[in-house]
Amino acid sequence: MSEISGNIKKIITDNNQFDFTLVAVSKTKPKEYIQEAYDHGHLDFGENKVQELVEKEEALPKDIKWHMIGHLQRNKVKYIAPFVHLIHGVDSEKLLSQINKEAVKNDRVINCLLQIHIAEEDTKFGFGTEELADLLKSESFSQYSAINIVGLMGMATNTSDSDQVKKEFRMLKELYDSLTEYDLPNLNPKTLSMGMSGDYKLALEEGSNM
Repeated sequence: MSEISGNIKKIITDNNQFDFTLVAVSKTKPKEYIQEAYDHGHLDFGENKVQELVEKEEALPKDIKWHMIGHLQRNKVKYIAPFVHLIHGVDSEKLLSQINKEAVKNDRVINCLLQIHIAEEDTKFGFGTEELADLLKSESFSQYSAINIVGLMGMATNTSDSDQVKKEFRMLKELYDSLTEYDLPNLNPKTLSMGMSGDYKLALEEGSNM
């Protein structure tokens, strides 16, 4: 077994007390690495650049589940709308509206996560708590018939202070749990995407399932 597939298997096995989907972040990595992981049964891959994502989708097996994990510009949505499995970083209603528009053109319903700003850093994107509530209560949101909001995504502060990271993850989990208060046809929460290479164990402990 290769180092790549071995690493993936180890992460899943070492954390088998949790129910989660592991997204292998394949950005900047060659297609051969993705193919190797795919050959050992891994299907979920994350990319943060649209052009790179499109090129890899064209060249690799069609049952791969592509996750758009980076900041997505509205004018780039059309390139990934035909095939993207899940868009993680929906951080504004303007972007949401554009995704809905492109989904309609492609006769698809596109799964999305709303990105919440939980970090104590200005460099992170996302909705604030009140902005999220305003969006979900708005008349316009319920009219987005070609998007399916399947949950929330957030990135914790880049710090070695694990208590702060846990606190931020816990806040996002509470916000995620509160989504059940809304009865909306295009809101079907089942995914809480939080935790990266350095803090995924803390994220799993605080309720992440992706």
